[in-house]
Amino acid sequence: QVQLVESGGGSVQAGGSLRLSCTISGNMYCFGWFRQAPGKEREGVAVIDDAGSLKYADSVKGRFTISKDNAKNNLYLQMNSLKPEDTAMYYCGASTIRLCYKWTSSTGPSYFNFWGQGTQVTVSS
Repeated sequence: QVQLVESGGGSVQAGGSLRLSCTISGNMYCFGWFRQAPGKEREGVAVIDDAGSLKYADSVKGRFTISKDNAKNNLYLQMNSLKPEDTAMYYCGASTIRLCYKWTSSTGPSYFNFWGQGTQVTVSS
């Protein structure tokens, strides 16, 4: 049974940092972090594909880092230099879709078929 459980969200001032964690059970090809602000579609933030390649949305490059601890089955998102526009519900995603390596930041949540419950990140100015 696939389960994704996120933690680590919260409120922070602009310029601050947060670290999100996600514990994942089940065998997956790709892993990622996505976010959804009120009234907007879910967008991809960062993805690790089955080859270990790291992919980022342009809006977070240089500020966010995705990583995975295979021994603990944990996925992380280190977020630095946070901006008010980063405010959103953040979701851990995982994929059993073999083609998930084709994900790019323009494909949104496509190629991902399992989701956590979400954790809120609020950045104040």
